[in-house]
Amino acid sequence: MARTLRLAVSLCALAGALPALAQTVEAPPSPPLAPAWTFQDAGLQWGPCPPFLPEGCAIAVLHGDPAKANADVFFRVPGGASVPRHRHTSAERMVLVSGELRVTYDGQDEVVLRPGSYAYGPANLPHAATCAAGDPCVLFIAFESPVDAVAMPVGE
Repeated sequence: MARTLRLAVSLCALAGALPALAQTVEAPPSPPLAPAWTFQDAGLQWGPCPPFLPEGCAIAVLHGDPAKANADVFFRVPGGASVPRHRHTSAERMVLVSGELRVTYDGQDEVVLRPGSYAYGPANLPHAATCAAGDPCVLFIAFESPVDAVAMPVGE
């Protein structure tokens, strides 16, 4: 009987301590968001391109901060538009998700990208592109360094 009484008192003491214990234990952190987008999602916030790029050009940031390394964007140009010769200080990994895009890097043959095509653009290598008439061209681009686009005059 004495042993039963001691067990009951111990359980009551433990039960009294549980609320205080619960207040000192932190909840586990929430898992990071794992967004998924298509280029047609109404929730995307499209912003303007640098002024030397064609009218109707737009960029939507998908992940990261474009002023820092490792940002992902959608880049969109209207069908029939030409993207003038330019370069990026960052390498870029690209997948075309809409349209047909003809891309020419200096010193290389033209490449035709169709939806699902992957392309790698080395840092600082000038290139130009033309989107075929019809559907807009939308590229998913993953930048390794901050996002930029520097116009390149012909002959430079």
